[in-house]
Amino acid sequence: MATRIKVDKPFLIITVILIVAGFFIFSSASLGLLARESSNYSNVAFSQTVLGLFLGTVAMLVATRLDFKIWKSSAFYILFAAIILNILVLHPFVGIEHGGARRWIELGQFSFQPSEVLKFAFIIYFAAWAAGAKEKMRTFRWGFLPLLALIGICGWLLLKQPDTDTFLLIVLTGMAMFIAAAGRWRYILFCLLAGLIGLSFLAYSRPYVKERLETFVNPTADSLGASYQIQQSLIAIGSGGLFGKGFGQSVQKFTYLPEPVGDSVFAVAAEEFGFVGSVLLLAIFALFATRGLKIASRTPSAFGRLTVVGIVIMIISQAFVNIGAMLGVLPLSGITLPFVSHGGTSLFITLFEVGVVLSISKTQK
Repeated sequence: MATRIKVDKPFLIITVILIVAGFFIFSSASLGLLARESSNYSNVAFSQTVLGLFLGTVAMLVATRLDFKIWKSSAFYILFAAIILNILVLHPFVGIEHGGARRWIELGQFSFQPSEVLKFAFIIYFAAWAAGAKEKMRTFRWGFLPLLALIGICGWLLLKQPDTDTFLLIVLTGMAMFIAAAGRWRYILFCLLAGLIGLSFLAYSRPYVKERLETFVNPTADSLGASYQIQQSLIAIGSGGLFGKGFGQSVQKFTYLPEPVGDSVFAVAAEEFGFVGSVLLLAIFALFATRGLKIASRTPSAFGRLTVVGIVIMIISQAFVNIGAMLGVLPLSGITLPFVSHGGTSLFITLFEVGVVLSISKTQK
């Protein structure tokens, strides 16, 4: 069995295209902040370029050169550190509250989201567990029960912040990894049923979740309130036409679209690059997913294979949930678009995870 010395070039090229496209889309969308009185353009640009893009690229290069087996041996410690960080963020003297949520820890000029670290820790730890369990993954005790316990811990930490969207991404990623580890489908069906019950409970106990579901069912119900974002998003996407208004020519990003550099950034891209540009962006994400899963299928190590599956599914699920919400085919969420939306921590961790995948790609058959 031959072992590749170099990384998977197609996956690297696709990632570079996403990074470059994301930088230009973000740069255009961020101009919309200048028209707002409470603009923090300089902080946003600094966080995205320095913490996210520059340091994230450095982290990706470092992770690419490291032996991926180091993550298996340190999986427990990474998970433990992530849990401590997510407990600390709940403390009123440590965590920063914004918009009714406490999700950030501030360190001087920088702030970061511990939930992003938790996503990576979840993938690494469950991959290590499943690789060690091997055939026992098909049993309830050694396969599905540990997954439930891990999801339960993450759920408690994230719902306290609250960060329902990240929790749902972890559940989806966990189920994909469980299937890839030869887990039984009947347990997945049980998990889906439990998820529906849990979502119903969240809608009952958390008004903002119920509001999102009601807006999804009837987007015109409250055009100046809960439905405002989806209506402005659809206006932006529709006005882009076939080829768009051109780079930097979006109108909706100025005062109309909430969070033009956040979860609404796809609407800005659709307005400027049109239907053709939107489909091209979707195609690049699809290529990212298919090439990543192809790397996983060729990786001889069980831990490496499951880690790639977890990282790729986490990133691609986040992308399609964000795009689906902006198109109105999924309920609105606060999930951002990977490689594109503002979020220095998110971009840093995403690029670091890509580096881990590239490191694993060296071992393809």
